[in-house]
Amino acid sequence: MTDHTTPRHDESDAGLDALISERRRLIGLAYRLLGSLAEAEDAVQETYTRWYAMSRRQQDAIASPGAWLTTVATRVCLDLLGSARVRRERYVGEWIPEPLPGRTDWIGGRPGTTVTGSTDPADRVTLDESVTMAFLVVLESMTPAQRVALVLHDVFGYPFAEIVDMTGRTPAACRELASSARRRARAALPPETPAAHQARLVREFKQAWEARNITALVGLLAPGATLTADGGGMVPAVLHPIAGGEGIAHYLTDLAVRAAGSLRLLERPVNGRPGLVIEHAGVTVAVYAFDVADDRITQIWVMRNPDKLRPWTADSHR
Repeated sequence: MTDHTTPRHDESDAGLDALISERRRLIGLAYRLLGSLAEAEDAVQETYTRWYAMSRRQQDAIASPGAWLTTVATRVCLDLLGSARVRRERYVGEWIPEPLPGRTDWIGGRPGTTVTGSTDPADRVTLDESVTMAFLVVLESMTPAQRVALVLHDVFGYPFAEIVDMTGRTPAACRELASSARRRARAALPPETPAAHQARLVREFKQAWEARNITALVGLLAPGATLTADGGGMVPAVLHPIAGGEGIAHYLTDLAVRAAGSLRLLERPVNGRPGLVIEHAGVTVAVYAFDVADDRITQIWVMRNPDKLRPWTADSHR
């Protein structure tokens, strides 16, 4: 008996592989929009659920499944961003984005494309800087529409004509949203610091902290430096940012004294930048991300919320 379904089966396998290959890019998009890997994974799962809820005829009628998945994922993220603002109003303490271990090239942008529609090639956000903690924090200050327009255009290279379908705005409105978001980001972010230079400062910071050397810590911190911690109400963490290099130095030294040598400080990449991982009895209990300007540490973000440390419980950061 002749099996007439084999060609169709092969075609289905190829289509399935193409759909699955989109997942990493979609998670990268959703992570930048939501600032949470867990929420990004949920958004992408919901996107695929909607795809497979359609009939085969409906799926075949879609000319570009990748574009369809991107559009739906973006809309899911927009819905989540709306509800997230309400949830974060009830959040205990400060909310900061979820840090990622190691390299971040696995959540890269749209392959094989370049940003279009920009009169100045410098008016774009690079893939590397789009996942730094500093940039993700700036995204949190933007409206959901600004965030979507900036990330889709500047990071993932989508022309404004395509972003229209994802946001329901006109191309001109999308262009203005991206432009205003870009201005806000450029005003808030310091000039890029070479990774080797930041790594040296982080290493010296680690050594000074381990030695409980307040003078050395103050020298490494900018006078107007800020430390922000996120415990989510689940573990002890400062509820409000600590401002000033001296205040931060004293706070960290007090932590070291109370820990009495029970903590292990490890130099590890955090969102692609030099950072620190704090372990207790072999378990990650905190992740420190840094921002540097003018040879000083200007910002420290401390993640203590166990739910947001989930990616660090595996050995991927070693």
